[in-house]
Amino acid sequence: MQTDPMQRGKFITFEGSEGCGKSTQIGRFVQLLQSRGLNVLQTREPGGTAVGEKIRNLLQHDEDAEGLSEESELLLFAASRAQLVREVIAPALDEGTWVVADRFLDSTTVYQGFARGLDIGAVQRINAFAVGATMPDMTILLDLDAATGHARAVTASGGEGDRMEAQPLEFFEKVRNGYLALAEAEHERVRLIDASGSIEEVAGQIEAATKDLFT
Repeated sequence: MQTDPMQRGKFITFEGSEGCGKSTQIGRFVQLLQSRGLNVLQTREPGGTAVGEKIRNLLQHDEDAEGLSEESELLLFAASRAQLVREVIAPALDEGTWVVADRFLDSTTVYQGFARGLDIGAVQRINAFAVGATMPDMTILLDLDAATGHARAVTASGGEGDRMEAQPLEFFEKVRNGYLALAEAEHERVRLIDASGSIEEVAGQIEAATKDLFT
């Protein structure tokens, strides 16, 4: 009797501006998946590979990146993502592992497109080239007003935020508006979550929003 091929894993990404509680909720969601007996791989962007982690350090902490052009920033994020997809994410999904990613291509669309002001069409074409056919099955977008999120991020970093966190509040307002526009345009994939509540309340929303993944 012929056996069925291994079922492909699910790919879930988490998005949101700084201070939205993404790391906490990703940890809880990974635990939820594992409690269901699933093999889970957690990744982050930029990073997730040896090459990607070097790009991450350059983008976030290296003083030499202070003068980085917006176009160069975009391409570095795409380079890290392209490596992550081919080295880590796609092979894991093919093996039946569920992948949970802290940021993916939507971050580039929003941060470099909506907030930095680069051409959205060009950003989307670069994103498409970087990820190929590997798109999220679902994206969890944690929405929080920009002022609250920025204040949380600064507090969490002890006042020593990275290059992104050092941007003015106006930048993060553009980020939030970009994410909301994305959620409206791709409502079937992107699930909008109100991140202003308690950790338990937000986790409950995420569990409800992702229940279709298990059917």
